[in-house]
Amino acid sequence: MAAKKLTVVISQHQGKHPVKRNMEEEIAAALIMDNDIDVSLVPHVYDMSADHTGMLFLKGIPGPVVVLAWMYPRACRWILDRQGVRGQEGVTLLKAEGEDEDELPNPEEEQNTNGIGSLDVPKRKLWCLDLRAYAEPEVYLEEIRRIAKDCTMQTVDLLGWIGGQPKADQMQRYLASPSKPEPAAETPAPIPTSADQEPTKRRWYPVIDYSLCTNCMECIDFCLFGVYGVDQLDRILVEEQDNCKKGCPACSRVCPENAIIFPQHKTPAIAGAEGEVAGLKIDLSKLFGGDDSGKTPLEMAVLERDQELVADGRDAVGMEVGIPKRQPATATAPRDELDDLMDGLDDLDL
Repeated sequence: MAAKKLTVVISQHQGKHPVKRNMEEEIAAALIMDNDIDVSLVPHVYDMSADHTGMLFLKGIPGPVVVLAWMYPRACRWILDRQGVRGQEGVTLLKAEGEDEDELPNPEEEQNTNGIGSLDVPKRKLWCLDLRAYAEPEVYLEEIRRIAKDCTMQTVDLLGWIGGQPKADQMQRYLASPSKPEPAAETPAPIPTSADQEPTKRRWYPVIDYSLCTNCMECIDFCLFGVYGVDQLDRILVEEQDNCKKGCPACSRVCPENAIIFPQHKTPAIAGAEGEVAGLKIDLSKLFGGDDSGKTPLEMAVLERDQELVADGRDAVGMEVGIPKRQPATATAPRDELDDLMDGLDDLDL
């Protein structure tokens, strides 16, 4: 049997919400009939440990892969990166609500960041899609079929160059529309899973976006719970994930590059939303305060850390330990149009 061109992995929601489960099942049931797609279900990628069978399955996928998860794509991508599931970022044509066609990313444009970047990234493509963005499964199915068709076209084109011209069965597959799958067998095959649903528990830990991280080490200085460490190349990493205190996002507030993500946090900027609102690039740190107390993000982070220290039976340390070197000396910028815009949004009470 010929290898399929694209693997789709559905990362299931942490709970058992019937609407979300139905969405997952409808997508899987439709894709299982597609001749060019393999589909599997795994537990929530954030909750799986490195040796979980679902994560081992993800690590074993050799070709292009689409991962659908109930989180921001940026968060999903860097969770997978931390576990060694890497690939060139695939560009999706799915639009966020209110986004125009000419605001969609250009696959030819490279992102210019000052981050240290990921390591050992293979040439295969990796797409991450947010299952929270649309209520209709068909939106995702159309995008996955478009991706699958592109993968098929690239494969046939390569075979044509190598062998002089594609073989007849390859050309037939190339011309076939992924939106018109082969007829189902009389007895439908069961939806495949990568594991027998090995149990997971809900977790809480930071995820580093290495496209933004500059390896300044301010997070390891600020965190007093042994979460962060360095690898053999002296690059920062989340070493002891389960040392992190549930619900505490303090280190993300002090990161000068907004490179630390907590995928389950209620604040989009901390949970992995891109730093763009309606096409306008903004400073995500302006969004990190998140309350009406008037505290700066640094003051909030110190308060959150002290609360966790006390809950752990330790003494609060306030501003005396691990305060980021860059931030206390940073001058307050004069008020500009962006400040007025943010105040206007606050007034709308969205």
